[in-house]
Amino acid sequence: MNAPKQQQANRTGNGNKPPRSARMPGMKFDRKSLGVLKRVFGYVFKYYKFSFFMVVICIVVSAAAILVGNLFLQTLIDDYIIPLTQQANPDFSGLQWALTKLALFLALGAVCTYGFNRIMVNISQGSLLRIRQSLFDKMETLPISYFDTNSHGDIMSVYTNDVDTLRQLISQTLPQTINSLISVVITFVGMCVLSWPLALLSVFMVFVMLFTTAKLAGKAGSYFVSQQADLGKVNGFIEEMIEGQKVVKVFNHEEKAIDEFTSINESLRDSANKANGYANITMPVNSNIGNISYVLCAVVGAVLALSGFGGLTLGALVAFLNLNRGFSQPITQLSQQLNFVVMASAGAERVFRLMDQEPEEDKGDITLTCVDIDEDGA
Repeated sequence: MNAPKQQQANRTGNGNKPPRSARMPGMKFDRKSLGVLKRVFGYVFKYYKFSFFMVVICIVVSAAAILVGNLFLQTLIDDYIIPLTQQANPDFSGLQWALTKLALFLALGAVCTYGFNRIMVNISQGSLLRIRQSLFDKMETLPISYFDTNSHGDIMSVYTNDVDTLRQLISQTLPQTINSLISVVITFVGMCVLSWPLALLSVFMVFVMLFTTAKLAGKAGSYFVSQQADLGKVNGFIEEMIEGQKVVKVFNHEEKAIDEFTSINESLRDSANKANGYANITMPVNSNIGNISYVLCAVVGAVLALSGFGGLTLGALVAFLNLNRGFSQPITQLSQQLNFVVMASAGAERVFRLMDQEPEEDKGDITLTCVDIDEDGA
């Protein structure tokens, strides 16, 4: 029974134990997590500064195109539709030219959207290539004791599952977060131009949304860390069982192995269920808060338009309601991306934990000498 016990000892080594904060519900996104993410983005900004700059430019143009499309609704209704309906022989040439210019600008925005997504694919894959290379280079310098106290499956999980969380972070979360932030700023400016009272109402609802997001993200964060640690344990256990299956059979350890796997598999199910449970309800909750904001702005805006307060016209109200939808949607996307940031932070922490291991010390050269021993032991 010594071999199975040794396997169990390997799985419970320090390399597999999640940090104490990972097991504490309500973990906040702390300075340590920010430091880990800073190291990840260091790979992006070190090798892809110009490409990332082009991504930001494309995002700005794309967001501006969406804003122009929404603001054009006011011009369309107030300057074209309402006057044309009052003419006996309406002339649509002006409207045709305005729609043509709008279509060209929206086409430019679509090209920029495709452009920054395509560039981010190159950035993410190139960054991951360097991260995996750094991992492998560091692993080749580690002493044998590290591999004796950490299961091979858990180390492999760092290369696969944990690195894959960084792919999601770099290729999708990073550009979508920038896109959402820029969209929020540009949209807010447009809303203030149309109606500052409705803009203040929208901002209040956004604070409600952010408060809800912070609470749900705090709950999900601790379980995402536990999920990555449990995933490494499952992979490590399976790898050890496959490698030592002959020993398990010889010592009739099948039932014990099944019980141990059931225990760690249940732990993974529990942490993943709680992490994704909180993460999955974040976006629907924020979407409904956004719907409430839309209804409130529609009611208050109708009252303001009928009373003539602030010069709010029918076209301005329609344009504002579209901007309100565009204002809450990026906030909802940010809340969803925050879940991926927390999960990626957990994966990155495991990646850099391996990179930060002390390498084996080179104590110099040794010389091998051929020696003969006689019968007297001399």
